[in-house]
Amino acid sequence: MSEPQRRRRFLTKEELRIWREYIETADALRARLSRRMQRESALSPGDYAVLLALTESGDRRLRSSELASTIGWERSRLSHQLGRMEQRGLIRREECLDDSRGAEVVLVEAGAEAFRRATVPHLVAVRELFIDALSPEQLASVDLLTSSLRTHLQHLESD
Repeated sequence: MSEPQRRRRFLTKEELRIWREYIETADALRARLSRRMQRESALSPGDYAVLLALTESGDRRLRSSELASTIGWERSRLSHQLGRMEQRGLIRREECLDDSRGAEVVLVEAGAEAFRRATVPHLVAVRELFIDALSPEQLASVDLLTSSLRTHLQHLESD
């Protein structure tokens, strides 16, 4: 590998600045959204992610493995989250009818109600903290940026 090629592998000061700004801003946004959700609905972002996935499934149930894949979590992390949610009466776990080795996560009415109560305040917070900070042109740029990043990451996963 030539010297110019080796140098290109490292980040320039400007690239590093942009990267850190992106990560720190995304972390700050997530933390703000998380605090508001917890305060306004007593749900964590993890609770909300699980409830959203179950709500969007046709029959309010998903196999644990499918739920983990849907929300992009490791199965062990999901298992701990589901245990906490089950204790609070938001979901229940059942044996999978077509595979006794599998389990299904079922959204119960208390979980559906908690999700409904949390959705409007969450969307208001997203508007206030994210959408309202950007012009329509900037929002379109964010869309292009995130689409490019997602495509790049998917391409790397398939290699």
